[in-house]
Amino acid sequence: MTESPTPTGVGHPDLLAIYCNDHLAAAGGGIELVRRMLNEHRGSSHEDGLRQLLRELREEKATLTEVTRALGFPVRHYKQAALWIAEKASRGKLNGHLLSRSPLSSLIEFEVLASAVRAKRSGFETLRIAAEVDERIDKAVLDGLIAQANRQYHWLTDVRREVAAGLFGGDPAVLAGTSEN
Repeated sequence: MTESPTPTGVGHPDLLAIYCNDHLAAAGGGIELVRRMLNEHRGSSHEDGLRQLLRELREEKATLTEVTRALGFPVRHYKQAALWIAEKASRGKLNGHLLSRSPLSSLIEFEVLASAVRAKRSGFETLRIAAEVDERIDKAVLDGLIAQANRQYHWLTDVRREVAAGLFGGDPAVLAGTSEN
């Protein structure tokens, strides 16, 4: 099942529509997770970084919505609703504490966010590749989103290491400079 790019656009536009909507849904899940984390980290050293991340995630979702529409694809809101529900359901995970928040929760949340940002960056890279054959996709916007995702990942990696050291002991500085791009 290979479909070459058309002279005016990408190959497999139906698959790209699914891909864009999947990333839009994931963006909504990420926004909900960061909103919840902000409630838990009010007044902490992580609050400002989480606020900035939330602002950027909202902007990224709006940009991805614009790209999806510019390509002539419908935005599938049911996917976004399904991920919103999944994010809410994830709060009931087993974490060693039945009725209270576990100290492990923050570490898991920062790990999930760091992984999600890497996946998001991959999505932006995929769209950037498609921009080579479809002028409706703004290359410069995607280049900026990729750079922003790299910065977000590095911040989340540093925080995740700090939280891990605070929970289990050790020195996160031993890994300084080891984050991959």
